[in-house]
Amino acid sequence: MAGRALRLARQAPAGRRSFRSIAEPWTYLSPTLVLIALLMLVPLIVGIGFAFQNVQILNPFKRGFVGLAHFQAIANDPIFWLALVNTLWWTFASLILQFLLGLGLALLLWREFKGKRLVQAIVFLPWAVPSFLSGLTFAWLFNPVVGPFPHWLHALGLLASPDNILADPALAMWGPITANVWWGIPFFAITILAALQSIPNEMYEAAAIDGAGMLARFRHVTLAYLVPTIAITLLLRTIWIANFGDLVVVMTGGGPANQTQILPSYIFTMAFRKLDFGYASALSMVLLALLFLYAILILEMRRRLRSAF
Repeated sequence: MAGRALRLARQAPAGRRSFRSIAEPWTYLSPTLVLIALLMLVPLIVGIGFAFQNVQILNPFKRGFVGLAHFQAIANDPIFWLALVNTLWWTFASLILQFLLGLGLALLLWREFKGKRLVQAIVFLPWAVPSFLSGLTFAWLFNPVVGPFPHWLHALGLLASPDNILADPALAMWGPITANVWWGIPFFAITILAALQSIPNEMYEAAAIDGAGMLARFRHVTLAYLVPTIAITLLLRTIWIANFGDLVVVMTGGGPANQTQILPSYIFTMAFRKLDFGYASALSMVLLALLFLYAILILEMRRRLRSAF
């Protein structure tokens, strides 16, 4: 029976079989592709079009093609350059702290101990909290009237008085960064812990037989296996943090005096407070270009790190 079916398949017209084999997977994927197009591609195309138009809700009769005028305005916009510097500070400070604390937490949870499942559930809980709620909670915690953080920092000698650091231009950025670190640590802990559990024990046994010490085993075995995971998680988390303005909008609104203004919050301000969708779309295009260049850089670094280890 199987041989007869194979002969019939060979005798079937090649073009008909090829068309069916190509069309069938796309038929199954078509609902997802349509959904992706509606939710991602269409807004992207509309946003790119808005970047070259004057789209102000409060001035509906001034709409029209303006070419590169928005990008020229961005180049001369001091708030944009301040927001760009703040975005770099916000992104990499949050990223480094999240990664280091997440890596340490994953290494601790990698070991067996009593109550490990309960500890894992508690550690991963922040990732399930909505970002808006996290920002609101930390805004209360940093409020000297209802929150304990200013009084604790004053008791430790880190603050001269128990004031709200969110109102201090020199310290305000640390508020959203603290909330972002607390919220994002579980992402690194989960992904790195999964990668650690996939490392074969035979590799550590072989390294120990060869006389490798603890640091050598960590560098040549643990890190060698973790490099691909670390590169991907750093890439994804950087893009997410750089696009993540929820905590800043909720906790400070970009203030005081734009000292916590980052590009996503500035885009939100221009689009939904000043209702200038054309300028906001141009800012989004600049942010997209910067993140695209960063992605290329990280992928190149991943290739070199893999060859180094």
